[in-house]
Amino acid sequence: MGDYGHELRFGIFVPPEAARGRSLLRLVRHADEQGLEVLAVQDHPYQPAFLDTWTLLSYVAAVTRNLTLMPAVANLPLRPPAVLSRSAASLDLLSGGRVELGLGAGAFWDAIDAMGGERRTPGQALRALREGIAVIRALWSAEERPYLDGEFYALRGAKPGPRPSHPIAIWLGVYGPRALAMTGELADGWLGGFAYAPPDSLAALMAAIDTGARAAGRVPALIRRAYVIEPAMTADQLTEIALAHGISEFLLQVAPDDEWETQRFAVETAPAVRAAVAAARVA
Repeated sequence: MGDYGHELRFGIFVPPEAARGRSLLRLVRHADEQGLEVLAVQDHPYQPAFLDTWTLLSYVAAVTRNLTLMPAVANLPLRPPAVLSRSAASLDLLSGGRVELGLGAGAFWDAIDAMGGERRTPGQALRALREGIAVIRALWSAEERPYLDGEFYALRGAKPGPRPSHPIAIWLGVYGPRALAMTGELADGWLGGFAYAPPDSLAALMAAIDTGARAAGRVPALIRRAYVIEPAMTADQLTEIALAHGISEFLLQVAPDDEWETQRFAVETAPAVRAAVAAARVA
């Protein structure tokens, strides 16, 4: 476990606050202009103070040029995977291949239930996530009409398509042992954050992903790792995390009006981390 040599990416992780929607759009344009690479938007469809994440990402795709766009993470219990698959593929086509898909098993079950979603136990949520991934990928890539008979989701000959313009990476925002093993088995990346996984916990979490990958016959280094950070974290800390734990994507958690923090991250922190990691790899 350690530095896997992936190219580093830097971006922002934002709440889609409806009351500060115009500030959020200014922030996103600013991030795009300053050279950041990723916009990750929280997805809480049950939150009445939030804009709908997919609507926001679709709007943002039209007013940015470079940012990779992703829900972090899409609420699978309230977003049926067959529809989510077509939503992601459609936006990928319209944005010129700038979409990646973060998925979660679900949380805040009272709020999900209040919206008409299905309340699930941890085990059920994990099994549903596995089935959801299969549904999404089948509609992206199947040559013929797929049939999947799952406990939670099914496909009964749905026509595949539209095809995304590039292979959309699926990132899992999970922390439990079984979910991390599933990440190693099935996902393209892991998306975590300091609030649930402080830096001193990363070694164990990354080891669990690696173990799951090896058990599935996959190369652990193929699975990218992304980490939501707080503004107080320094370039030295991020460099250490990148080299020690294989984290190759750092997402700064910011509020919609945090343009100063975003600019500092883009023009100071990100270049410093890139340079330090590159120097360490050469040494």
